[in-house]
Amino acid sequence: MKKLLILLIMVVTTTAFAQDKNKKASLEVDGVCGMCKARIEKACYQTKGVKSANWNVETHELKLIYDERKTNLDSIKKSVVSVGHDTKTLKATEEAYNSVHACCRYRDNEVQNDHKKD
Repeated sequence: MKKLLILLIMVVTTTAFAQDKNKKASLEVDGVCGMCKARIEKACYQTKGVKSANWNVETHELKLIYDERKTNLDSIKKSVVSVGHDTKTLKATEEAYNSVHACCRYRDNEVQNDHKKD
């Protein structure tokens, strides 16, 4: 009986002190196509601690799961901006933006129109 009680106390204590290390977040990232999707997601995965990154071409929503002990949302945003994609709070430099393929220039109205679905 003592062993069972001790085991129960250990389980309760361990559960109470266990941290939920993974955090979910979503943010808006500008882009227009599948190449943008690949670039944005790759930038996220190159940030230490990112477990999952999925960017939706139509909604521009980037859904993330990351280990908040290893990274934070600002670091992930900086990684995305460094490869040429804007977020609501951070803008890519002209140099980074100009490094994306010509069909991915989401700031250009003509490119945006070319990618619209009829």
